[in-house]
Amino acid sequence: MENFLQFTLLVVINLFVGSMVGIERTILPLLGEKQFGLASTSAALSFIISFGFSKAIVNYFAGQIADRFGRKRVLLIGWAIGLFVPILTIYAHAWWVIVFANILLGINQGLTWSMTVNMKIDIAKANQRGTAVGLNEFAGYSGVAMMAAVSGFMASRYSLSPEPFYVGIGIAMVGMLLSLIVKDTEQHLKTQVQDHGSAMPDRSLSSREIFRLTSWKDPTLSSASFSGLSTNLKDGMAWGLFPLYFSTVGLSVSEIGAIVAIYPAAWGFFQLFTGALSDKIGRKKLVTYGMWVQAFSLWFLLVVNHFSLWVLGAIFLGLGTAMVYPTLQAVIGDVASPNWRASSMGVYRFWRDSGYAFGALAAGVIADVVGVTWSIGIVALFPFLAGVYSHVRMDETLKKP
Repeated sequence: MENFLQFTLLVVINLFVGSMVGIERTILPLLGEKQFGLASTSAALSFIISFGFSKAIVNYFAGQIADRFGRKRVLLIGWAIGLFVPILTIYAHAWWVIVFANILLGINQGLTWSMTVNMKIDIAKANQRGTAVGLNEFAGYSGVAMMAAVSGFMASRYSLSPEPFYVGIGIAMVGMLLSLIVKDTEQHLKTQVQDHGSAMPDRSLSSREIFRLTSWKDPTLSSASFSGLSTNLKDGMAWGLFPLYFSTVGLSVSEIGAIVAIYPAAWGFFQLFTGALSDKIGRKKLVTYGMWVQAFSLWFLLVVNHFSLWVLGAIFLGLGTAMVYPTLQAVIGDVASPNWRASSMGVYRFWRDSGYAFGALAAGVIADVVGVTWSIGIVALFPFLAGVYSHVRMDETLKKP
């Protein structure tokens, strides 16, 4: 019963973690264009680049710090930093302040989201990891979707800033309070280390060894890292270009907010099922087909010309992302030893979330050269190729009882 309460509390905490990002999904690309007068798409997307790189770097170190000092301490530090993000955005007098605030947001997300994932995996049984991560991601992206819709509504009713960001201050404060209540998972981790059986070595590995294994040396871990990077490369593009693209086709801010919210809402909702499904049918199929669904959904969005079809495309884009997001983290949990699992997860999340930055950077540069539509279409090639790579390189990691 205590495990259930702790798990539920961690799910609720991650709802608030995701909400911090959701506030920005609709507003910041439009804020850069309309309030700060940024004409260059790549300049307007600089806030995503700063967010992506800071989150990726913090993800890498968060795992190592958590392995040494405990998950709960890292979670609390993440929320303390997150409180400054909406405050800085409200009082921003220049675009560089927005960029700096998003560096802090990246740190907040890297610390808090990483810890909720690791703490759930600590609590869950080996054959429930997909379910555990699926629930975590469902909560987080439900928060993203909810606040993307709320912020779009508030912006259309009041203004792009500061009203939506007042909510952000409240979210950070509640997240901090809930994190004070949750218990650390150190004892669960010790039990797993004693019980663990893995094809990978249980001995302590150096940070360099873990980085090499997860990045390129181990076929399964490296293909998971590339799929994660490609998924968020696509999402970094979507975050930056979707509001601009749908604005050019004549949609209102509230309509744009709806589409921008539906995509992560579907992403969050389907993870309720895809994580658990991976515990039954295995990881590899979901990863491979999920990457391909993402690619074809993006191309579909570009060839249709009706609001209901754009909504349908956004739903399928969310479905494809949901097929891979919890599953890839379950793959890491399957392969890595508990002794260095959080560190390996940190490396995976480093590559995955650097995709935000690479996606925004590539999308911005391509959009400046050939336009927003072509940029979306070209970026869609990455998840397609990642699906091919996973099909060839990834082993099935789910152990049958």
